Amino acid sequence: MSEERRERRKRRSIFDLFDELFEELEEELQEFEHMFSWGLGPEERVEIVGKPIVYGFRIEIGPDGVPKIYEFGNVKRSGKGRPRIVVSDALEPLMDIYEDEDKVRVVLEMPGVDENKIKVEAVDERHIVVEGSNHNRKYRKEIELPAEVDVDAAKAVYKNGVLEITLPKKKESKKGKIIKIEKG
Repeated sequence: MSEERRERRKRRSIFDLFDELFEELEEELQEFEHMFSWGLGPEERVEIVGKPIVYGFRIEIGPDGVPKIYEFGNVKRSGKGRPRIVVSDALEPLMDIYEDEDKVRVVLEMPGVDENKIKVEAVDERHIVVEGSNHNRKYRKEIELPAEVDVDAAKAVYKNGVLEITLPKKKESKKGKIIKIEKG
């Protein structure tokens, strides 16, 4: 690590975090460009040819002040060691998760999809999978929820290309029980 970079880490402000983020993104883009021009093997080229490449991200600063990066699109990294770029047929829709005291709301942008071609599946109390398609577009997103939810009471509404899933949080049951004392 360079001396300049060490010095910047000592005086961390939000702008330093963004500078580091953009430096990392620039390195990633250079690596991506290099892989396209030189480093792809024939089996990797087959995965990319003929498919549109969609990649995007958004940055959100959490309540703890730590920035979180959410990616969307159809470009994923896979494999250990040297990362491989995999382009899938399904796009990953842009998504927001809102957590209230009693519920979790998941909002996904899926424009151009018919309501009857959307499938929402609860894998367990913390994970759902959303899939949707029309004649020329596929969406798929695996979502980890911030809290355990009651999947039996979940509701989903699709309107104007936006899918909103409302999942009530599981009520915390008391683990202990008060035992009444009788006169003996």
